[in-house]
Order: sequence, then structure tokens, then C-alpha cells
Amino acid sequence: MSEAAVKTGHPKGLWVLFGTEMWERFNFYGMRTLLTLFLVNSLMMKEENASLIYGGFLGLCYLTPMLGGFIADRFLGNRNCIMLGGLLMAVGQLMLFVSASVFGENLGLATTIMYSALFVIIFGNGFFKPNISSMVGSLYPAQEKNKLDTAFTIFYMGINLGAFLGQFICPFLGDVKDSGGIRDIHAFKWGFLAASIAMLIGTAVFYFLKNKYVVSPEGKPLGGLPSKNTAEDYAEGEAQKAVFTSKALILSVVAFIGMFLLFHFSVDGDNVVKTIIYPIIYASGITLAGLILSDSSLTKIEKDRILVIYIISFFIIFFWAAFEQAGSSLTFIADNQTDRNFFGWDMPPSMVQIFNGIFVVALAIPFSMLWDKLRAKNNEPISPAKLALGLLIIAISFFMIATQVKDLGTSGLLAIKWLVLLYLLNTCAELCLSPIGLSLVGKLSPKRFSSLLYGVFFLSNASGYALAGTLGSILPATGDKFVKAKELGIDLQSVLDKKIVPSAEQLKLLSDNQISDHYPPFAGFEIHNLFEFFMVFVILTGLAAIILFALTPFLKKMMHGIR
Repeated sequence: MSEAAVKTGHPKGLWVLFGTEMWERFNFYGMRTLLTLFLVNSLMMKEENASLIYGGFLGLCYLTPMLGGFIADRFLGNRNCIMLGGLLMAVGQLMLFVSASVFGENLGLATTIMYSALFVIIFGNGFFKPNISSMVGSLYPAQEKNKLDTAFTIFYMGINLGAFLGQFICPFLGDVKDSGGIRDIHAFKWGFLAASIAMLIGTAVFYFLKNKYVVSPEGKPLGGLPSKNTAEDYAEGEAQKAVFTSKALILSVVAFIGMFLLFHFSVDGDNVVKTIIYPIIYASGITLAGLILSDSSLTKIEKDRILVIYIISFFIIFFWAAFEQAGSSLTFIADNQTDRNFFGWDMPPSMVQIFNGIFVVALAIPFSMLWDKLRAKNNEPISPAKLALGLLIIAISFFMIATQVKDLGTSGLLAIKWLVLLYLLNTCAELCLSPIGLSLVGKLSPKRFSSLLYGVFFLSNASGYALAGTLGSILPATGDKFVKAKELGIDLQSVLDKKIVPSAEQLKLLSDNQISDHYPPFAGFEIHNLFEFFMVFVILTGLAAIILFALTPFLKKMMHGIR
């Protein structure tokens, strides 16, 4: 082990990956703060459609790591995929800058460029995301794998330091309102440009430092071309190559088509995101999980450990479905029904998300120290128990916010302190779940499936984001919609309660002003207010937490000694 690793307990390569990921997350989260507001205010979309696009975009960002992980494991290696992904994301952000520059002259062209930009970012993220995560675990010798929870918590602090910077700088530049509260819809482009520059910095950091510091405990460069791997790169007795039969591959294609059609026809409406993109995300996750288990080289222990990854991935879906309301419904609530006076400063609504990044940076090391202290006393909970705790905390956070909005009505304003507290609790939940999940995949994955299983794990994020988009789209009308409808001479409450039937002219006015004329439905029920909206998340995450806690003893056995 290097001298630096002996002194600090962690190799210098961790800090290179930390820095690279920090700038990438600046790029991603900075853009994320502005995306839905840009869609609604500049590209003139309804909030419901913006939420669906947001969920579909994030979902695809965590679907493509499956492809990026496969290409890295088989062809290009981690390093090349990280640099390719970084450059693609920088280009995608520049395209958003162009879209936000031309929408006033040509709305149709701006919308087309926006969609193209999102797809470039999606594929860039797919190459980048699984490969940098899988390299963290490779920095440590086998006898120090118990340090991975701490290492991934430090790595996760880098993620959220970048998120904090992006969530501050991009809204500061791009979400600008004058003294009268009127938004400058032409300012979004500067936030997107800042995100692009950050991604270029992150790619350069990795390019110039990778050869010197991103190395194995023996000093061998990590993440090179797979064709140059040798037998010593694998654990003793571990197969070096996956073995998929033609029959398994054909069955996977058939299963994908069948699952896609099942999800496709189970969705009402004609929205492309709901009927095409979301079914692709769900079907891909299930199909890939089955394909990996069909590998004839897997041992019984390897299969059990992979099944643990699949089980925890399923429960993580519900966490991200709640957590990722930050960029859609919670941003709309911050914009439309929140008193954002923060110590005398009227905070931009997109910047309210910054508290998550602040709290992660502040709490990542204390959480890391907590796990180390509990481990030293042999009292550390196993990883699935930590994940269940994260689900429970986020359920509590949404119950807290549900009680605060219960009596707001259509004109009351939520105090910003409650959103700050929500993000504090969500951050504690995140630190119990996300870095621990990343670490667990690194511990349980056979090397030949390392990047690909990170891709599978990120599919749980993808499915969670898709579900987040669906749930975000059921946000009922917030206070500003009632005010706008009143200005148009329409009693929106009476329309929603079906006490009056609006005329065709009134319906057009509502539609033109992005106001729905009905309560959003979910699972056969109408969502009448914000309290009912938030209770949906309390129920989903609370049930997931209880079930995962109950399964923990069984998962412990299937992990075969890994905690």
C-alpha cells in the first residue's frame, strides 16, 4: 500500500475520484435545479408534463449506466468511459445553453434542442456513473474491504459538495427575479453554461491525475482496457468472464418485450414519457437482473449475494421516488406556495434544494465516524438495516411536512423552515441509504460483473426517478393557480369540486395558463390537497421500511459473512 494510504487510511486515488465526481455532480445537480422551471416558464409546458419529463430524464440517466457498465467491462474500460461520459455531458449542457438562448425567437427549435440535449446528457451519465463508482472499491486490498462504507461516505461527500456548489451557483446565475418577483426567463442559459464548464473541469481533473493516483494497492493503473486484465486481477477461484448462452440471451429479449408491453398497456393516457420511456426503464431493470442470474459460471454464494443486491435495489426505488420530489413538486411548492424569506433574503425557489447538499457536506464525516465507532464496538448494523433506517427517516420527514401543509388552504404560505427541516431529515435518510448501497454492491459483486451490477443498482434509481415523475405529476393545484384563475374570472375551487361546469372558452383559458380543471388521480383516488399528496409518500416509504427491516435476518444469511 502507498505511504499516503498508510498515513490517512485511504489512498490518494479516492480523492482524485472525489474531485472528479464533485465537478460532475455540480454539473448535474446545478442543471437539475433549473430544468423544470425552465420547461414551465420558458418552454411553456404544464407542471404535470414538466414533472413527467423530469422523471423520465432522471430515470434514463440511471438506465444508461447498464450500457456504460457493459461497454466498460467488455471493451473500453472504466477510464475511457469516464472521459467519454464527461465530454458528452459538457456538450449536452452547452446544448441546453443554446436552447435557453433561442426560445424567444423559435420556441419549437428551442424545445427540439432541449430534448436533444437531455438525451446527450443521459448517455454521458451512462458512461460516467457506474465506472467511477466501481473504481472506488478497487483502490483497497481485499483485507481492507471493511473500509468501503467509510470510503463511499467520503466519496458521497464529494458528490454532495459538488451538488451544493451547483445548487448555489446555477440558480444564482439562472433563476433571477426582480424586486417585484418577476422572473427573468432569459437567465436560465447562464446556469446551464456554468454546469457545462464544471463538467469540463471534472473531466480534466481525472485525465491529468488518473495515471499517478488511480491505482491498485500494488500500484497498477485501474480501469484500463479489459483485454489487458490478468488472472491476478480476480479473486482466487473466481471466474474471469461471464457465460451467457444463446438461449438466455433470446429469452431476455422476449422477456424485455413482454415486460415492456405489460407496463405500456397498464398506463392510461398518451404521454410518451409515461407510455414509452417509463415502461422501457422498468422492463430493462427486470430483464437485466434475470440475464445476470442466468450466467452459468455463477456459484451458489455469488447468486445469493447478487439476489441481495436485487432485493435492496427494489426497496430503494421507493426512497428515490420520495427523495427526487426535490426537483419537481417540492420546487413548484417552493415557487408557488412558500414564504422563502431566509433571514431577510428572498431565496430563489430553485435554490431551496441547496440545503440537501449543505447537510450532506456537514454530516457525511459524522456519519462515517458513527459507523467506524459502532464497528469498533462490534455494534454496527448490517447494510440492509441501515437502508431500512433510511426509508423510515424519509417517511417521517414527509409525514412532518404533510402535517404542516394540512391547513394551508389555497392562499396560505408554507414557512421555508419546514422545507429546510425536510431536507435535513432527507439528508440523514440519504446517508443511511445511498453510500451504504454503493458500498454493498462493491462488496457483493463478482469482479466480472462489477460495473454491470452497479448499472443494475442504478436501475433502482432509474425506476425510483420514473416513479418520482409519475407521483410528482399528481401534485394538486397550488395557491398561485387559484390566484391566476381568479384573475381570469374563474372560480377554480368550484371547477375542481365539479360545482360548476366550465365553458369551452374557460377550459381553453385554464389550459393556456397551465392550470388543470380536475383533481389528479392516483391508484383510483383523487388527490385533493397537499396533505393527501405528501401522505402518498409516507405510506409508500413507511411500508417499504417495515418490510425491509423484517427481511434483514434473511438477507444477512444470503450475504455469507459480508456485512
